[in-house]
Amino acid sequence: MIRTISLLAIIYFPLLSFAQQPAKPTSADIFDAIRKAQVLGSALYVAAHPDDENTRLISFFANHHHYHTTYLSLTRGDGGQNLIGTEIGPLLGLIRTQELLRARATDGGNQLFSRANDFGYSKHPDETFNIWNKDEVLADVVWAIRKTRPDVIVNRFDHRTLGTTHGHHTGSAILSYDAFQMSADASVYPQQLKYVSTWQPTRQFFNTSWFFYGSPEKFEEADKSNMSTVDVGVYYPTKGKSNNEIAAESRSFHKSQGFGATGSRGSENEYLELIQGEPITPEDDPFKGINTTWSRVPSGAEIGRMLAKVEHDFNLEAPGQSIPALIEVYQAISNIPDDGFWIPMKMQEIKQIIASCAGVFVEAKAADYSASPGQQVKVDVEAINRSKAQVKLVSLSINPGTLNAMLDSTLLHNKANEFEYDYTIPETMDFSSPYWLTDGGTVGMYHVPDQKLRGLPESKRPCTMSYTLEIEGLLLEYETPLLYKRNDPVEGEVYRPFEVSPPVFLNFQDETLVFGAQAPRTINVTVKAGASGVKGHVRLEAPEGWETSPDLVAISLPEKGQEQVLNFTIIPPADPQTNPIQAIFVDAADNTLMFSHSATIIEYDHIPTQTVLSRAEVKAVKLDLVKAGDRIGYIMGAGDKVPEFLEQVGYEVTLLAEGDLTASNLSVFDAILVGIRAYNTNERLKFYTDALLQYVEEGGNLIVQYNTSGRRGIDSDDFSPYPLQISRDRVTDEEAEVRILEPDHPVIVGPNKIGKEDFDGWVQERGLYFPDEWDDKFTAILSCNDPGESPKDGALLIAPYGKGWYTYTGLSWFRELPAGVPGAYRLLTNIISLGKRSEP
Repeated sequence: MIRTISLLAIIYFPLLSFAQQPAKPTSADIFDAIRKAQVLGSALYVAAHPDDENTRLISFFANHHHYHTTYLSLTRGDGGQNLIGTEIGPLLGLIRTQELLRARATDGGNQLFSRANDFGYSKHPDETFNIWNKDEVLADVVWAIRKTRPDVIVNRFDHRTLGTTHGHHTGSAILSYDAFQMSADASVYPQQLKYVSTWQPTRQFFNTSWFFYGSPEKFEEADKSNMSTVDVGVYYPTKGKSNNEIAAESRSFHKSQGFGATGSRGSENEYLELIQGEPITPEDDPFKGINTTWSRVPSGAEIGRMLAKVEHDFNLEAPGQSIPALIEVYQAISNIPDDGFWIPMKMQEIKQIIASCAGVFVEAKAADYSASPGQQVKVDVEAINRSKAQVKLVSLSINPGTLNAMLDSTLLHNKANEFEYDYTIPETMDFSSPYWLTDGGTVGMYHVPDQKLRGLPESKRPCTMSYTLEIEGLLLEYETPLLYKRNDPVEGEVYRPFEVSPPVFLNFQDETLVFGAQAPRTINVTVKAGASGVKGHVRLEAPEGWETSPDLVAISLPEKGQEQVLNFTIIPPADPQTNPIQAIFVDAADNTLMFSHSATIIEYDHIPTQTVLSRAEVKAVKLDLVKAGDRIGYIMGAGDKVPEFLEQVGYEVTLLAEGDLTASNLSVFDAILVGIRAYNTNERLKFYTDALLQYVEEGGNLIVQYNTSGRRGIDSDDFSPYPLQISRDRVTDEEAEVRILEPDHPVIVGPNKIGKEDFDGWVQERGLYFPDEWDDKFTAILSCNDPGESPKDGALLIAPYGKGWYTYTGLSWFRELPAGVPGAYRLLTNIISLGKRSEP
């Protein structure tokens, strides 16, 4: 007789494998999964950003104790810098989200977020909460606790140290501390209780270390009577790695932040200071007294005994031998009343273990990586049973839609089975894009109306295949995402998420157009077919005062993937102003059918390809700008878009490689700019300082943008003609008053007269890593500070050197120029113009 057991809908977030390809577990992986199935303990680690998490502790909880371990990062790291590319803001947040998912796939943890946006560095939690919606972020922390039911919560940061570190850091600890008790109160955020239950964690800890005490010596002397000490340096024979080696691999996925780590072996202690909950002694395990066995659920003790026997009898050479016992476990769990958490979670785990023991591999592969609503796409389904178990593929369906197939196909031992279908994307389907970027938001918060989406690390895949397997007479239902796979001549098998996309994309060449004069400019709009048979016309919509031509351009793209580059001429208004200009496609067959979507594709080897849809518009900026000098040499650093935006206002920019850095080659340039963190990221650059300074000495103009202090810090001898000391000083308030210290200095006088209005409209910050000490030969031009702080005068330091000029600046040009901030262009143009006009 065929036995059918179905799972109720649950709030569960299984760990996705890289690019959603089907998992391929080894016998050792299955053995570890059987051990994990016996553990009913949960831990939640809380911090503010990607890369804040302690991967050693997460890996230890997940792999040594087999706890359900989750990292709650309140933000996605949107406000950070990017060491591997030019993406900043939400696009960087998307990269860092995927880096966290790769990290969790490595260390065994799960990942959640809140709706908080990383708006940049904050010096106090009060400022953080003023920009975030504190109540909404607190609600998200409570939601995470109720959703993951942690026995233990661990905060990365100390909630008691207001104003001594990043406001996001302290803010995350404060919110976690407050949520510890609130999550158990049914009167707090009661709307959540439609989906989850209240929950009271047992203990909350602060994951302290010598860093928070100032030095290892001070920490050695600290009172540790309220701390639990955990040796995380364990070794895992089934993995062939130490816990800390796994943790280093996990941390090394934070590539955009340059956090590659080297693995270590041997004992290493982590310290957990108890801040709330049931008391323990320093010798106690953080989970002391917490029942993490099956006996914590009614009638569960027998399940624990059954799984212990499965573990004892498991045969690494023949995992399929465990299927009958696992089926008995599955059936026994199904007879226990659903508790809304452990029962559905463990049924899901056992179901996956059964399929793994059977060596079942099922994959649904689309013939293309995207399709539009109403479009048909071929889907190839592969199914194979690599065990001696009796397995049938009973049925499958691709969702959403009407494709349903009853198969009742026996999967013979190690014989590949392939099925081909034509799947039509429903006309009513939404386009694929990161859910938190689709509905607007504020500087501090993303807008996510759907409670069930809040906290999820990424959007659910738009199309999935549900299928029913009959394994040894038991019907089990599974789901796998529809994906795209190709063979690369170098990389081999390459996966990419399948997307539902618009039938046509319109991409401006740049996200911002900056006009330094009223002269007309020809711009490009690339039109790409997301479906076959795209025919219509494209027009630009611009506000009054902006002239665009031609009015319409006809488009005909018979094949999907074809592109057509359109040329439009734009004449800006006479007066300075900033306005959006939108590109719109109108279908030839139905002029009421219009599309205005651009697509940003993010491709890096260490994360899945990401597609972000946004409105097809460009920010158009008209400003009054006078230049002196035309040719710029640019030495790239960590990655920024400064060169392309300097080209927009009329400069001829040449990107310089090491071989170009000779005094004779440099002499042709009116100015040389060194990109952000160039001396941090290129250790060889210091060897060319003599040539760069010789260029200055002979009448050149060298402008060095910010570098960091501390880790990967540098000495001023590496880049400056005179001593200066880079500090961690920064001004995070983009509206902070800027005081001009030297109003008669050439850089203030012209060719563009700089006034206080030139510091209006800046984004995220004034600048960062300002020097706090410098030689008397430097002139400090500007002063600014965050509220309540002392003046910071190191934002812009300029010194004559020989016949030329040397500038060191921590102002955030890499943010302000792409954002089209007029005053930033005017001031940077003045710096570039030094020595090229008759200074008073």
